[in-house]
Amino acid sequence: MRNTLCLLGSLTLVAIMGVGCAGPEEKFGRGLGNMTEFARGGEFERSTEQAGIFQGTDVGITSGMVTGFDRTLARTGLGIYEIVTFPIPPYGPVWTDYLSPKPQYPDSFHPRKWSDATFDTDRQIGFSGGDVAPWFPGSRFRVFDN
Repeated sequence: MRNTLCLLGSLTLVAIMGVGCAGPEEKFGRGLGNMTEFARGGEFERSTEQAGIFQGTDVGITSGMVTGFDRTLARTGLGIYEIVTFPIPPYGPVWTDYLSPKPQYPDSFHPRKWSDATFDTDRQIGFSGGDVAPWFPGSRFRVFDN
């Protein structure tokens, strides 16, 4: 019995090492990003903005918010699914006909680096460019953009 367990453990280890890390690692990271969508709110913001632009402001406020909430829940559920099943193939994105594999941002927002003393180059004058708190509207402070 002991030899059988040792052999089974060895075969499992060889199978795990033979699979490689790139697929499961990418699936797990994508799952973490999708699972935190509820806190990020990008799908909610994007759906509200797009419905407001293309269908009018009152439609953007009503059905755009409902669509955004639906997509936020869908992306969060998809993230939980990808985290639970990350060691199991297939490792590519699933459900791409409804949600894009990458997180969505509103068209009015372009993600950039955060303002931080580690990454900023100009420390002599005491401030430089970057997003101070990108999740709050109106917090963009950029000095050196053209």
